[in-house]
Amino acid sequence: MINESAQLAEAVIDLSAIAENVRTIAAIARTRLMAVVKADAFGHGAVPVARAALAAGADWLGVTSATEAVALRSAGIDAPVLSWLHRPDEDFTRLIAADVDIAVSTLTHLRAIADAATDLGVPAAVQLKADVGLSRNGAGGDEWPELVAWARKHEAEGSVRVRGVWSHLTNADVPGCPSIARQLSTFREALRIARDAGLDPEVVHLANSAAALAAPETRFDLCRIGLAMYGIDPSGAAGPRRLGLRPAMTLRSRVINLKRVPAGTGVSYGPDHVTDRPTTLALLPLGYADGLSRTAEGRAWVWLAGRRCPIVGRIAMDQCVVDVGDLPVSLGDPVVVFGPGAEPGSPDPAEPTAAEWARWAGTNPHEVLTGIGARVARVHLHGEAATS
Repeated sequence: MINESAQLAEAVIDLSAIAENVRTIAAIARTRLMAVVKADAFGHGAVPVARAALAAGADWLGVTSATEAVALRSAGIDAPVLSWLHRPDEDFTRLIAADVDIAVSTLTHLRAIADAATDLGVPAAVQLKADVGLSRNGAGGDEWPELVAWARKHEAEGSVRVRGVWSHLTNADVPGCPSIARQLSTFREALRIARDAGLDPEVVHLANSAAALAAPETRFDLCRIGLAMYGIDPSGAAGPRRLGLRPAMTLRSRVINLKRVPAGTGVSYGPDHVTDRPTTLALLPLGYADGLSRTAEGRAWVWLAGRRCPIVGRIAMDQCVVDVGDLPVSLGDPVVVFGPGAEPGSPDPAEPTAAEWARWAGTNPHEVLTGIGARVARVHLHGEAATS
């Protein structure tokens, strides 16, 4: 049990929001879902989020590394898991033994996996990744037919089982972008080549969160849901929750110092900010080591004393300063850095959202969520109010 009084800051995770978002996306996509819980579930906690997503109807889990995949298995989670980034000289036996699907993009990886499976005497479940334009992982051009042919050979020999064929879109977060159609055509051709070679994948997937919600032609057997599952519109909307998604994370802290200062007072390093009037400055024990980007300086706000108040001066490693004017603020008062935001259609102001923080920092919400530091305690709730 977490002693809340001992925490300088908390990231409160509403698992009921995760579950609700999974059900919302499933109703839109009408296909199976892979809950992406890489990077400790975007900073939300991989194991509790995985359990909440599976209970709400997700069929698969997606992670980046063997370490993440094995951690899920060690927690007793036996749902299908796909892991997709690996060194070519990695010990693949632990993934094979844990019944984790391994994404394959190169012949070098495929051969290493096949050799590990042969040593274990157990076929490895693999999913072949095609590069349809992202130019990151995945096989493209002449590499794809060769990878497919060798995968079929290893499958015939019994060392691998090709369970899936998949890829990743470059900009599905731009609805209607012409590149989506081009990449879809490339993916269909890659799938044709795989099937003509004799492969019969159980799962075919291309759509991420944005495509799952807005590009039905990309959904195939399975959609991988990341940002949307955590309650943020992947198309970039920062205002009302138009899709019915509910942000799951609330970052909150407390005021630990107050200063009444005159006009002309410098604030934090530099100083980059000088007060233009007598005001009260509230100190928060959160800084860039905790995930508050320094690039948000001069633009970021928090929720304190029933209204939005600006962060002023440079954000330091461990702390930041908020101008609260003449508001009745006391030591220990709660502060919400970001949270669910306003309900759709509500005229009332509300706390900032992670999407707004992303805009202030000049980045994406993924970086805001995954950037919340390890010393910020995670508190997992099952339906309780997260912003109290």
